Amino acid sequence: MTALLRYQADLLLRSQRWLPPVILYAVFLGVGVQSGQPVLNSLGYTAAALLPVAAWLVRVCATGEPSAARACVAAARGPARAHLACLLTALLAAVLLGVAATVVVTLISTPVSDGHRVHIAPLRAAAAGLPAVLACASLGAAVGALTSQPVLRSTGRAVPALLLGTLLAVVSAGSPAQAAVSGLVTGSRTGRAHIALLPPAGAALCTAAAFAAAAWLAGRRSP
Repeated sequence: MTALLRYQADLLLRSQRWLPPVILYAVFLGVGVQSGQPVLNSLGYTAAALLPVAAWLVRVCATGEPSAARACVAAARGPARAHLACLLTALLAAVLLGVAATVVVTLISTPVSDGHRVHIAPLRAAAAGLPAVLACASLGAAVGALTSQPVLRSTGRAVPALLLGTLLAVVSAGSPAQAAVSGLVTGSRTGRAHIALLPPAGAALCTAAAFAAAAWLAGRRSP
């Protein structure tokens, strides 16, 4: 699996198809995060904006490999393992992007609660923001896995499904991403940077199920 991950990472970097989702994420942060804002609110926005970007990265990895190369890799390692490596590469890329954004946003934001009433230690704020980033990256990757090949092969169906799925993942009650972001917003009001581990754990379970289903389907549909 390590060799497959290296191959998929190299393919992603060389294709430069990662540029549009990364630029979109930078635009999201440039519009929604300003220097001097309360840190937890900014980190909540940072995490939420990562969800559609993670889904897009999964689609980039799932559709970026030439058909001949995909067939060769599937023949050598198995179609299920090859597709799983593709999904994991996109997830790791999204997590790295989110971690980097969390560090930057923590540094430029003001370490206070809403109304500048309570001081919040920057390290504590970053520690609270990272689980939210993991939850949103994981759930976004799950949405991407279920709305890309081989689950949905038609672009006309896959793209609207991806957009709808990311929207529901952010706003639906009970969603791990929604719970993680809401926790940061609530913490900004109360001045308590709570490190919530349940949302990323729930998102990880959803992602594992989505990846397993997509990999199984890749194996079933492989010629």
